[in-house]
Amino acid sequence: MAKINDKCSFCGRSKAEVGLMITGEGVNICDACVRAANDIVKENSKSAKGGKFNIEKQDLPTPVDIKTYLDQYVIGQDEAKKYLSVAVYNHYKRLMQDKQNDEVEIEKSNIILVGTTGTGKTLLARTIAKRLHVPFTIVDATVLTEAGYVGEDIESILTRLLQVADYNVEEAERGIVFIDEIDKIARKGDNPSITRDVSGEGVQQGLLKLLEGAVVNVPPQGGRKHPDQKMIPVNTQNILFICGGAFDGIDKKIAGRLNARVMGYGASKKANQIDMQNLLQYIAPQDLKSFGLIPEIIGRLPILTYLNPLDRDALRKILTEPKNSIIKQYIKLFDMDDVKLSFEEDVLEYIVDKAIEFKLGARGLRSIVETIIMDEMYEIPSKKVKELVITKKMAQIKLEKANLSLFATT
Repeated sequence: MAKINDKCSFCGRSKAEVGLMITGEGVNICDACVRAANDIVKENSKSAKGGKFNIEKQDLPTPVDIKTYLDQYVIGQDEAKKYLSVAVYNHYKRLMQDKQNDEVEIEKSNIILVGTTGTGKTLLARTIAKRLHVPFTIVDATVLTEAGYVGEDIESILTRLLQVADYNVEEAERGIVFIDEIDKIARKGDNPSITRDVSGEGVQQGLLKLLEGAVVNVPPQGGRKHPDQKMIPVNTQNILFICGGAFDGIDKKIAGRLNARVMGYGASKKANQIDMQNLLQYIAPQDLKSFGLIPEIIGRLPILTYLNPLDRDALRKILTEPKNSIIKQYIKLFDMDDVKLSFEEDVLEYIVDKAIEFKLGARGLRSIVETIIMDEMYEIPSKKVKELVITKKMAQIKLEKANLSLFATT
């Protein structure tokens, strides 16, 4: 028979019946009771604080606060920042609404961002995630297909949101999802349903229920559904969806629509007011329909905004000004090896010129800087070097040695 001091003081099980017995002064506790106590503490902590992503009304960030935060990391794009900031702010207010005692039901305002590659759509999403107090995830629409086909099911979007929320369904149902590359699921042909479009129109049809709001059965670990797999029901009614895409070629659709309107009396005056270098600023829902998005999904993305193409001044600022700018990142990397890295001013201008020449946008800046200082990053950790100054001549030699055709775009 087990001695009294060999038993768990909480559940009464003996040392032989448990995996581990922790002994204190006149008291014992088994490993099972430790885990149970830990779960109780976690549950009480969530109840007291309102969950990991809870935010008090007095701490609610205003649209100006959110935009100011974005300004520290993202250069320009004021129009897109405004739309995003207001959408997120209204999302917070919607979550705080007492729906039981309020006759006015606030509908969620899903948003779609249109901008050419390298203008900062994904960066905006990633940056705003740092400021949020709700679960936030970024998913890529290019991997989505209809259920039963090779690729990922629509429900995998919610699986990632659940993972971010530590599988707390209540918190996940208050979250924000950024769907990148939304243009890649555009309808492949002008005539619907001639052939099976499993990664285009089929995905759009599947997204409708998520965007509008429905209870969706989500596989907890992602992957394909199985009959014996336990599903988690998630209500998407309060999940805010932000979609982004380059919509390559949509400027031609916009130009065609504007030319159709610029006719008759006063046509020449209107034509002179159109900025042909930045047609995205005139984007309208009908342009998305012409591109291949179905009307139903456009209706569920009521807020439409654009990102401006990056000019030379914007690229120059991106290189050095944001908190996480490319130059600051490399300076920090060298500083960790006790090396002081600096760039001469004309080198920075040269890097921007090359980024414009290669038509790579902001993404190209990092590739060019990496190419210029790759040899130094390889050699210096093994040498006793305290300072490194990058000159324009050095940069030119390094880029000439590199295969520049790798950077160029058609």
